[in-house]
Amino acid sequence: MGECGGSEYRCWEELLPDALGLVFRNLPLQDVLTVVPRVCKSWGRVVSGPYCWQQIDIEEWSQQKQSRPEQLVRMVEMLLPRSSGSCRRLSVSGLPCDPLFSFIGDHARALRTLEIPRSEISDAVVEAVAPGLPNLTFLDISSCTKMGARALEAFGIHCRSLVALRRVMHPIDVAGRNACHQHDEARAIARTMPRLRHLEVGYMLVTTEAILEVLSRCRDLEFVDLRGCWAVDERFLQERRPGISFLGPGVDDCFENSYWEECSDDDDDDDDDVYSWELMDDDEYYAVVGSDDDDEAVWDDGQGIENLEVRFYGGGFSESYAGFDWPASP
Repeated sequence: MGECGGSEYRCWEELLPDALGLVFRNLPLQDVLTVVPRVCKSWGRVVSGPYCWQQIDIEEWSQQKQSRPEQLVRMVEMLLPRSSGSCRRLSVSGLPCDPLFSFIGDHARALRTLEIPRSEISDAVVEAVAPGLPNLTFLDISSCTKMGARALEAFGIHCRSLVALRRVMHPIDVAGRNACHQHDEARAIARTMPRLRHLEVGYMLVTTEAILEVLSRCRDLEFVDLRGCWAVDERFLQERRPGISFLGPGVDDCFENSYWEECSDDDDDDDDDVYSWELMDDDEYYAVVGSDDDDEAVWDDGQGIENLEVRFYGGGFSESYAGFDWPASP
């Protein structure tokens, strides 16, 4: 408590910007972008600066079917520059194109955690961008079907601090694919990621021999998720490396949430848990949400963004189950 203007109250607007940023980062994204900037000019400056954007988590929003690719691109292109290169974590699902990943590489070279599951990113762009991400320690490229051994090798060679990799697939992702390609991925992990402590390769088409090669070269491994890797003999691996915790290949079939149900294309979904929000039209902050007119949305950073629709949803996609409804063991 402090004395301001002859009365005692909390002078929140006088807090240092970095302290305010720590507070605002605990608020929902919609509040940070729509409510906080309208409280006062000092709060607006904090939101438009780097203090709130060391961690950018828009995964729950981006994974939903209503977030069209062009909207996702606009959101990433708006938020990342605000971090001024200080972003430590980026979590976004379904990056739609290589240029957007190049944009991330140009504006987030301090990244330590990168979570981009279900993204349409190619080996070639990963090879170009990975050298600029030397600080990565955690990487999630689950169900990124356009990536292969070349991408994993690029991440491994250039991200030497990598200690956790999530490369979980869904049976749909690997149906009809040549198992040799994913054996090559396992070899790339073994050859280039020696510091791994945590590895998730659920439903990859790998054999016991391929995983043994990973274990022989990644001597710091503590946990390996092998759910759905039916060609792997977990008991044999446990005998060879008793100090490692293995999960799978058997799979539990009971989960409270189903990612695939949440992301279905059923147009009869109940809209009770869906709501839109928009930045209100004050002097500095404007946005058009779901509008059909030609008015241009103007954000505080001077970028024009038309028809940026932002929706948030109930349910969730927690890191613990990685958004997958695992089929039962055969």
